Amino acid sequence: MKRLIGLDLGSKTVGVAISDPMGMLARTLMTVRFPQYDFETACKQVIELCKQNEVDEVVLGLPRHMNGDIGESGQMALDFKEMLLESGLQTVTMWDERLTTVAAQRLLISADVSRKKRKEVIDQVAAVGILQSYLDRK
Repeated sequence: MKRLIGLDLGSKTVGVAISDPMGMLARTLMTVRFPQYDFETACKQVIELCKQNEVDEVVLGLPRHMNGDIGESGQMALDFKEMLLESGLQTVTMWDERLTTVAAQRLLISADVSRKKRKEVIDQVAAVGILQSYLDRK
């Protein structure tokens, strides 16, 4: 089984998590940084990561409001999905990411991670939450 990548998309960063080869566990990989709202640059970097890591499937966090509606951030994620598919990825699965950043923040605080370090890794930890919940469900 090939690896999966989980993504937590923001306006200037994409947190990236990757599964183990068995598709059971997610771990942090990196944070992709790009100029604000330059999703084409972000897409190219994600596609390259997929090639380097022999990734079959991308799990992309879909931000929703608590009532389930899709807002501006959710639409950005849906548009990013289309960019990934147009760039040659076969499978991009959207995954509800409500409260993943909050959970990641709590986890890092409970682990006594400094504020500066939290800022550097929060997107990666949120991506792990997205990917791990998908793997658990699968």
